[in-house]
This record gives sequence, structure tokens and C-alpha cells, in this order.
Amino acid sequence: MADETEADLSGAPAPSVPRDEPHTIAGRKLKPSTMMMGHGFDPSLSEGSLKPPIFLTSTFVFPNAAAGKRHFEGVTGKRPGGAEGLVYSRFNGPNQEILEDRLGIWEEAEDALAFSSGMSAIATLFLSMVKPGDTIVHSGPLYAATETLIARILGKFGVKWLDFPAGATREEIDRVLEEAATGHVALIYLESPANPTNALVDIEAVAASRDAIFADRPEKPPIAIDNTFLGPLWQQPLRHGADIVVYSLTKYAGGHSDLVAGGVLGNKAQIDTIRAMRNTIGTICDPNTAWMLLRSLETLELRMSRAGENAAKVCAFLRQHPKVERMGYLGFIEDARQQDIYARHCTGAGSTFSLLVKGGEAEAFRFLDALRIAKLAVSLGGTETLASHPAAMTHLSVPDARKAALGITDNLVRISIGVEDADDLIADFDQALGAI
Repeated sequence: MADETEADLSGAPAPSVPRDEPHTIAGRKLKPSTMMMGHGFDPSLSEGSLKPPIFLTSTFVFPNAAAGKRHFEGVTGKRPGGAEGLVYSRFNGPNQEILEDRLGIWEEAEDALAFSSGMSAIATLFLSMVKPGDTIVHSGPLYAATETLIARILGKFGVKWLDFPAGATREEIDRVLEEAATGHVALIYLESPANPTNALVDIEAVAASRDAIFADRPEKPPIAIDNTFLGPLWQQPLRHGADIVVYSLTKYAGGHSDLVAGGVLGNKAQIDTIRAMRNTIGTICDPNTAWMLLRSLETLELRMSRAGENAAKVCAFLRQHPKVERMGYLGFIEDARQQDIYARHCTGAGSTFSLLVKGGEAEAFRFLDALRIAKLAVSLGGTETLASHPAAMTHLSVPDARKAALGITDNLVRISIGVEDADDLIADFDQALGAI
């Protein structure tokens, strides 16, 4: 048998043959966790490197002038189909493109985009969809910065909004959409589970209501949803009627509390609309962050699974604790309506939940200050356990009346469970509750 290096003895370099990563093996469709190890990257194009290099360049060389013209025809929209190849790092780059290919795999989305933060993803989505006089219909509560963006910032430019509670019935959703439909509804925006109450939105009911009420309109408003709390492992909204899925990739996708990024997934036509806005305002993530996310996606399923298992054990303990008034954990849903949504939409309860201690702000603060393993910090979805006080921190800017209506109370603590030992976490929460 000839040695593998025999071809080199001729003096001519062996040709580099690009290799396509498989999507199936012997008719078996590969799982996303498998495809995270190589999908979208060809080592032969990068000196045989097993992992993608970080492409630290601001611009890319055209093979000829005609190719340069064609690239910019795609970037500017003069030619359908968008950009072909690499042009300038405000538009795209190798690391970002590999990341976007892998992000889409989890939910079988046609296309995906990466952004510099979750809020830059949301802001770019809104800017690409709405104009003065339009209405955004959204579920409530939303992440406080998202509510601020809709009501205070877009509101200054004549964009209106109407909302319905996260757990709304089909009839309640119909009433809000019918009222909004007297004008031009540009977007229906959801967040499920809601931050920080963990209330679920019935995506299927929203889609059915939208389809019925806008049946005679030339265009139906797209449904976008923030899936940060459960996705992509425990909820996949595109399967239930959503058109666009939004992520803070800072959270579970990044998973190590060492980067900030955002993502948007969906059908190609709508993603191209959002891409055109991203190209203009430059909200793409940087190559190093994209590279770090590629690293993190390889262990996403492992990390989320371990965190979910830990949360189930920790919440089983907290539920019985005499200092705990109530739990906002999806594994303990008592409301029949919420349980029905959970059964249809979710495959797991997640690892982020709300804990309502007996008392008010003073008791919640004593609990938080006594924690030894869990870190007192905002955010979620990292390898470490985090705890925060939404009413006094992330949602401080929300008016008191709206906080009360949304159930964001002074005794509510938000907890994101990490991958530590579950029994160690239980010991930490037990001693911290003893400080109340």
C-alpha cells in the first residue's frame, strides 16, 4: 500500500480538496450537538487548522474589479440575494459566517445573523421592521431594556405599542390584535418565558390569532420571540408559529459569562431585511467574540443539560423551605393554562427561575447578601450560579404600577443555576435563607 506522503515525492504540492461536513450518515440525520464540531468550516481553506482561526481583518481582497462590483450590488440591494463572499467586516467575516451557520442548525432556521449584543439584535430587528405611525404588539413583561426601547425610544419617533400579558388566552390576544389592526401592525414581539416572572406565552395562539385577524391583509405582521431563557435546547419557537427568534447569545449560547453577543434566526427573506439594516448601522459582533461562541456551542447541550438537572434538584429543595413563599419554576406549574402551554411548547423547565421569599425587599436583600457560592450579579445561563433582585436592579426603571401589574415584587429574586454540584448549591441556599 502506498504511503500517504508518496504524492509529495514528485515535488508538486498535494492539491487541497475542500471537504463538506456531513448532514447525514447512512440516512441518519445528525444531531446539532454533533454538527457543532465542524459545520460551516473547511480546514483545507485555513492551512488544515482543526479549529477556525480568528480572522482579524477589516477588509477583504477582491479577485477582480467585476467581483467587487457584484459584491456591492448584493450588499446595497441592487441585486437580489445579498452579498456573495467577503467584503468588509462591518458586513460579514469568516468567523461570523461559521457562527451563523451553526446557530441556524439548532432550530432548522433558513438563516441567522450574529450581533454585538442581545439588545443590538433587538434594536436592529425593530429598526428594520417599523416606521413612524406603526404599532408593535408585544407580550408583557419584557426584558426592561426592550420595554424601554419600544416605549421610550421608538415612541419618540411615532411608533406605538399595545401589549397583552404573557399568559393571555386566545380571546385576550384577539382583543389586543383587533384593536391594533385598526392601524398598521409592523411586528408582534414576544418573550417566553417572560423576564423575570417565567410566565409562558402561547406562541401557537398568537400565530392563530395573527393569521385570522390579518387574513385579508396583503401582509401579515411577523412574529418575533426572545427565546433566551429556554432555547435552543428546551424550546424551539419556529416549530410553533414564530417567524423570527431572538437570542442574547451572552447567556446559554456563550455560557461562560465572558462575552456579550446577540443572534436572530428565521426565514431567509426576513433575515435579509434585518441584514440590510445591520450592514448599515454596523451592529455585527466582532471576530473574536464569534470565535468564542463557536467554542461555546460545542458544549451547549452538555452545559444546559447539567444546569437543568441541577435546577430541578435545587428547586425541589427550595419549594419545601419555610422561608420560601412561592416558586416561579416551570417544573412546578400549577396554573392549568400555563401547564398546557408548557406541554405543547417546551421540552424542559430550564435553569432560570424566580424565588419569592417571605417578606419584602429587606428579606430578599439579606438572602442575597448571605450567599457564598452563588454570585450576586445580573445575567443568566453561565456556568456559575447567579442571583439578582429584578425590582431593584434590572427592572428598576420600570414604573412601579407596571411592575406591580407584571408581578415583579420586592420579594422576588431571580436565580440562574449553573453547573456546580447541586448539593453544594442547596447547602448555600439553605444557609442564606437562614439569614432572613
